[in-house]
Amino acid sequence: MGAIPGNIETDQQPPMTVPLRHFVVGLAFLVAGIGVGIGLQLNAVPGLGRLAHLHLLLAGWICITIMGAMTQFVPVWSGATLHSRRLANVQLGLVVAGLSGFVVAFLRVETAWLVPFATLMLVGFWVFAYNIVRTLGTVEEYDVTERHFLGALGFFLVVTVLGVLLAIDFTVPTFWRVGVGRSGVVGAHATLAVFGAVLTTVYGALYQLGTMFTQTELHGIDYRLRSIEEIAHPTGVVVLAVGRLAAHAPVARVGGLLILFAASAFCLILARKLYEMRVERTPMHTRYIAAVGALALWVAVSAPAWIADPLTRAQLLGAANAGHLLLLGAIGFVVVGTLYHIIPFVIWVNRYSDLLGLEDVPMIDDLYDDRLAAVDGILLGSGSAVIVGANLLEVTGTPALLGGLLVGVGVAAFVSNMVLVLVRHSPHSVDRILFGSFSPRRTGAPDEAAEE
Repeated sequence: MGAIPGNIETDQQPPMTVPLRHFVVGLAFLVAGIGVGIGLQLNAVPGLGRLAHLHLLLAGWICITIMGAMTQFVPVWSGATLHSRRLANVQLGLVVAGLSGFVVAFLRVETAWLVPFATLMLVGFWVFAYNIVRTLGTVEEYDVTERHFLGALGFFLVVTVLGVLLAIDFTVPTFWRVGVGRSGVVGAHATLAVFGAVLTTVYGALYQLGTMFTQTELHGIDYRLRSIEEIAHPTGVVVLAVGRLAAHAPVARVGGLLILFAASAFCLILARKLYEMRVERTPMHTRYIAAVGALALWVAVSAPAWIADPLTRAQLLGAANAGHLLLLGAIGFVVVGTLYHIIPFVIWVNRYSDLLGLEDVPMIDDLYDDRLAAVDGILLGSGSAVIVGANLLEVTGTPALLGGLLVGVGVAAFVSNMVLVLVRHSPHSVDRILFGSFSPRRTGAPDEAAEE
């Protein structure tokens, strides 16, 4: 993979229905997660609603989107053939079934059902990791993006094991038998999930996307900053997780500071690429700019908090009440911004690329509605600012609810925009994308059968 690939191997990509199916399902979990979040503000969600909310957004929206993106772009960027299209569909079914049951079990407080559903998710994520590792196994030398992806896959494997163990401990307390506190396992699980699996993937993808879509290259100090991030971030994730698992504050403190140091280095790299941008700004770039600001603010408020106490549950994701700043402001805006290009890109390549030079075709950024993108950007930005501000100032009640409603409407606008892209430009209907051969409107044409 180069900074700006001159010869993207689109012939190596899986059928468009495979990644799009992941993205559409991920958007459905995003809507569900936002709905549960608003319900929590209204005290209308039963059972363990906060755990359901977190898993819907992290495991549901972000991780399933990551699964779809890696399945699509690892073959495209690396010039390798996806190991198995069948496994790519199997992984999604397993994770969706497992997560759906997991969330219902949380809401109904049926803890005995957590174990089988957590196991389903584990198998699904392991199938995903196996498929991508086998795909990358044909690559001779790994670049920075591929190295990050392989590291993230390793974190996915460990996270799911800890998830199953936590599910078991819900019904049959076992951690005390081996001298480990449940809070320590929760801390390690959250660390490996958010900073390990998710943030490592985000960094790896942005090394590729941040240069490709700004038409810039790394140069000068960028290489030193990249070296810092590549060493400090994974090391910090492991050290922080071990420190929290062992309830050892000095070790956890070192790990946390390494993560913050790496985040600062990466912020500078992405900020430089956005400043040097040689193309017209799109909704993707605007959301990347917001993400850089959120990540920088998260580093600033989290450094003193983790220096003081990196073990307390309130500071699991940085400073107390800074979780939304990281998950919604930084990671969320990166994912939303990236989807503004990925979904139209996948459809454009399959629908319009062969028509270039033969007839007038739209550009990739012409496939979505600019006005709707502006609306969701304003709503998501203002809603996120209200939520983050209320959290940092420890203001409860109306401001938090208002922020949640703004984000909810913004998410609805964003999802509507992406669905309109599918409806207006995809060669396949939405139900065909979702259900494949099980679609009630399937025609059975030979070319369609070959895609499944």
